Amino acid sequence: MTSEAIERVRSFNRLVSQRIGALDDHYLSRDRPLGEARVLWEIGEDGADVRDLRCRLALDSGYLSRLLQALETDGLVSVRPSDADRRVRTAHLTAAGRRERRVLERRSDELAQSFLAPLGERQQERLVTAMGEVERLLSAALVRVDVVDPARPEAQACLQAYVAELGRRFEAGFDPARSIPAELHELRPPDGLFLVATLHTQAVGCGALKFHGTAPAELKRMWVSDSVRGLGIGRRVLEELELRAAAAGAPAVRLETNRALREAIGLYRSAGYREVEAFNDEPYAHHWFEKPLRIAQSG
Repeated sequence: MTSEAIERVRSFNRLVSQRIGALDDHYLSRDRPLGEARVLWEIGEDGADVRDLRCRLALDSGYLSRLLQALETDGLVSVRPSDADRRVRTAHLTAAGRRERRVLERRSDELAQSFLAPLGERQQERLVTAMGEVERLLSAALVRVDVVDPARPEAQACLQAYVAELGRRFEAGFDPARSIPAELHELRPPDGLFLVATLHTQAVGCGALKFHGTAPAELKRMWVSDSVRGLGIGRRVLEELELRAAAAGAPAVRLETNRALREAIGLYRSAGYREVEAFNDEPYAHHWFEKPLRIAQSG
């Protein structure tokens, strides 16, 4: 990235923080700053676990506690142990808090309208489209890709979603028992690895590798949630898998896929994979791909 790009981002941040009123201790002309107003909004009508609030807003425990305490002091929020698990604290809006949230909703609409009102119709369309694109790109930048144990809950959730999607999309459904297996022990180092992509603590994608010494590594269990399609997460997971395969000394990566997975086939081809002869007897495969890797140099 260039210094000009960094300065453009900083300039954008300064303009937005001023325009939305982030610098004002009386956000939306109320007697509280933006942080308290945002927490009030995030708690919502149904309440929220404090732990989930912290993750969703990316706040440390101490700062969130101070915000909640201020809202409790104002009689807008109550924080108490969860009925389901006494170890978990939940935040709920009081009657006054629900009224305040409705005021914030109305004034937030008015603030949004003030962005658009001075502009012509075409300018409004351009601004709204640009905001949508910025939101998607910022969301993509918040995605984390980490190696996790395939038995962890987030990994298992991804695997279940993967199987369910193949069952929906394959012409004759999908039975994992008929497919070439990728057992959990095969997806743990040193035999392999499992990647999970997360956005706001929610697992939204995965991919795995099976290592075979100096032979090509196998790419397995690639999946991306419909909720984040188009953010480039599949490509990012694929690139991370390739880097880790190269670091493990694999000369290439191989994979097989079904003709129903058109988006995946397009991704593999655009990433430099070439179609090859079948190298296994996977019953659900119609295409086999391979990509040579530049093996990472040590030292």
